[in-house]
Amino acid sequence: MRKQKRLNNQRTVRKFRVTNAVKRHSNRPRLSVFRSAKHIYAQVIDDNEHKTLASASTMDKAFKAQNIYGGNVAAAEIIGKAVAERALAAGVKEVCFDRGGHKYHGRVKALADAARANGLDIGPAGEQPAAPAPKKEKAAKAKK
Repeated sequence: MRKQKRLNNQRTVRKFRVTNAVKRHSNRPRLSVFRSAKHIYAQVIDDNEHKTLASASTMDKAFKAQNIYGGNVAAAEIIGKAVAERALAAGVKEVCFDRGGHKYHGRVKALADAARANGLDIGPAGEQPAAPAPKKEKAAKAKK
């Protein structure tokens, strides 16, 4: 039990760090993703107006009617497509991706790739920050 509390606390700290960084450095609405064991949820949120512009999840009636399990990559791709279509219908074309403390891997990556493939501008796939310039080493001083 103690280990699970520690892991949940670490994920919460990661979530706040990632979300706050996204809010600080972008004027775009953010595509926020929450992943549980059985479901996945995505929202396009405008932080300036404090409003949700579009959302989709595996709990939606349209998704449940398909009788598909919500905790796998296939479900994440369907939700990514749905949230992209709803965001474009709401007039949002560019978003920044908020992975919410989860690794950009598996279901989270599948959702982002599906949203990108359906017309939502999240940024290039596999975007890597620029590598810092190598530091110059100080010349060793000769002992006198």
